[in-house]
Amino acid sequence: MTGPLQLLNTGEELHKLPRTGRRAVVMTMGALHEGHATLVRTAREAVGPEGQVVVTVFVNPLQFGANEDLDRYPRTLDADLRISEEAGADAVFAPSVDEVYPGGDPQVRITAGPMGERLEGATRPGHFDGMLTVVAKLLHLTRPDLALFGQKDAQQLALIRRMVTDLNFPVEVAGVPTVREDDGLALSSRNRYLGPVERRTALALSRALFAGRDRLAAQAALCARAEAAPASDGRATALARLGEIRASADAHAVSAAGGGTGLPDAVRAAARHVLEEAGRQEPPLVLDYLALVDPQDFTDVGPDFTGHAVLAVAAKVGTTRLIDNIPLEFGAHA
Repeated sequence: MTGPLQLLNTGEELHKLPRTGRRAVVMTMGALHEGHATLVRTAREAVGPEGQVVVTVFVNPLQFGANEDLDRYPRTLDADLRISEEAGADAVFAPSVDEVYPGGDPQVRITAGPMGERLEGATRPGHFDGMLTVVAKLLHLTRPDLALFGQKDAQQLALIRRMVTDLNFPVEVAGVPTVREDDGLALSSRNRYLGPVERRTALALSRALFAGRDRLAAQAALCARAEAAPASDGRATALARLGEIRASADAHAVSAAGGGTGLPDAVRAAARHVLEEAGRQEPPLVLDYLALVDPQDFTDVGPDFTGHAVLAVAAKVGTTRLIDNIPLEFGAHA
């Protein structure tokens, strides 16, 4: 669909929007940045020129706790409209709170279940119930074929997928990789709250994740080399003959560990070391959690884990709370 961007404020206006081809929706709370623009561009590519891309802009009060930043959350609708149009959106649905919740706070809500009580849910009780409730309402209102969400909010994405599956929503949910600034900081609407010194401390989040990823890659490569060492020689001796001094020192431990057992703990340790150093900076990074979890249910992975995992971190710098994560693959060397 082509033409000027349409701004819609009511469900009635949205229902009157002519439907052309497949419809994709990108849900936001406004204060759009390049991460959101990437979601919109991905949506446009997915539905093609004949399809339709709708961006929702709604700061959802249900997912903010009593001591969180609902009133402080940035509202930049004019800029959001410009970014949406430039990225390829056909319409922006920007309803009021009264439009979404006409009778006040809804008495019936979606419950996130056990997954919604872990990590972000433990820190922010009720947050995911509020998030799923508004996502369900917006899915009903926008009636998309495809809904796109950023992987930076990995637990949110996992819960939305679970809700769509469990409650039979007729929509495809797609995750889009996290967009980062040049220094590695994950794009977030809350980054604007960081002063220059706070931002330097905040970079520890992504550095910690990358340290965990690099440790996994190094350990996986070591395991692969150890497994390939000739059976007639000890693995450490064989690797030493290749001139790999560090690998030689570690190879006995790798062999004793069964070629990979304990890697999750090594990944956590590498990431935690970076975060602990940042905790001694000024201003300090105050860690909320560091977790290595199974993306299916966000439970901690064990020492023998293989498959997809998510390394996730949340912390405060000053008064600004930030989250980040990266996907990891255990057992990829085998």
